[in-house]
Amino acid sequence: MPNERLRAAMVEQGLTHHALADELGVNVKSVERWVAGDIVPFPRNRHRLATRLGRDEAYLWPDTLTRDRAAALAESELVRVYPHRADVPPDEWRQLFESGDAEIGILVYAGLFLAEDNGLQRILRKKAKSGTRVRILLGDPDDARVVERGEEEGIGQALAAKIRNAQVLYRGLMDAPGLEFRLHRTVLYNSIFRADDRLFVNTHIYGLPAAQAPVWHLRKIPGGELARHYLESFERVWDNATPVTEL
Repeated sequence: MPNERLRAAMVEQGLTHHALADELGVNVKSVERWVAGDIVPFPRNRHRLATRLGRDEAYLWPDTLTRDRAAALAESELVRVYPHRADVPPDEWRQLFESGDAEIGILVYAGLFLAEDNGLQRILRKKAKSGTRVRILLGDPDDARVVERGEEEGIGQALAAKIRNAQVLYRGLMDAPGLEFRLHRTVLYNSIFRADDRLFVNTHIYGLPAAQAPVWHLRKIPGGELARHYLESFERVWDNATPVTEL
């Protein structure tokens, strides 16, 4: 059966069989057989091809990713673990968002520590102005889930108040072209901060404020699934959230 995903990815990149064979240093007949689905490339070529096409290896050849290989790739995506969000140096947050050229995304309930950072707000405005898509998802302060989360963290109504405070602080960004805000009503298992293929994932732990919970620094790599799960989660929340035109 032809590998239509591979064929479509090559068309998207404007690559012919001969051009791809030249780039990878393989026989054009091999490329033709990959596309026809007659054979599957060896692991080294799968990795190089997935990188060249900007696709996950598991997407192009879903039947080839063994459990051991998947575990190894996930481990490779993990750059660092911070025991607490408060342990992440302020410069690391700024460097994360400075690195975003195509996409910057923030998914939080309040994320007040970011809204209060004027330097970060300048970075977001600058990035949006330069053509980066910047999306910020805040929790709906009137949602019952926000009240529940506040009670779970032992801060009661303070979480809703923090969200409203963040909304006020972000008002200066509402007129920035390319910068979008939405309010979500989801059970937030993790706060997600992404800049292109780099992510900070702040896990949420029952009974602990987010600042005391761990942060995973991830970098998406071809074939890896770990970062992709969080990126897809961000998109699902975004799709179901309510656009905001005034904070």
